[in-house]
Amino acid sequence: MELLLHICCAVCLIYPLKVLKEKKFQVKGFFYNPNIHPFSEYRKRKEAFGSLDKNMNLEIYFEQYLPQEFFRTINFHEETKQRCSLCWQLRLEKTAEFACKNNFKYFSTTLLVSPYQDHFLIKEIGERIARDKGISFYYEDFRKGFKEAHQEAKQKGIYCQNYCGCIYSELERWKHSEKP
Repeated sequence: MELLLHICCAVCLIYPLKVLKEKKFQVKGFFYNPNIHPFSEYRKRKEAFGSLDKNMNLEIYFEQYLPQEFFRTINFHEETKQRCSLCWQLRLEKTAEFACKNNFKYFSTTLLVSPYQDHFLIKEIGERIARDKGISFYYEDFRKGFKEAHQEAKQKGIYCQNYCGCIYSELERWKHSEKP
């Protein structure tokens, strides 16, 4: 069974890829993340794939970096929780479109590994897109492997970011870290 896996970053790829391969999926990666800002952060995350073991044997498709797609999508929702759901929808729609165009039977996302994301909303968005596009969304709760993957990444020297990627999450991170 062929599955196209949307990848948000190298660290979040580690555990889902392991599980999917154990379940005999033929996995190919899809790196589409126009939300990541600034470009230097995007480049760090993209280059982190080179630090993964070569035995992962994963072909990854890299979409062009077009942050304007992210900003057009979330325009006027920057300060609301809706911003994240719009971003997830943008990335999962692009993944599903690529999967359909390239005859994959399933698509999924490494976003399902993060305990910091609204896991059930991501599942709902993926399933809705799957129905609309006529493809299957593979759902699995990968969160139990989050810490394990981060430990492995640190041991291997893989770049680990500390925010989801968008400028708004970075600003929120700094706002919470500032002491009055």
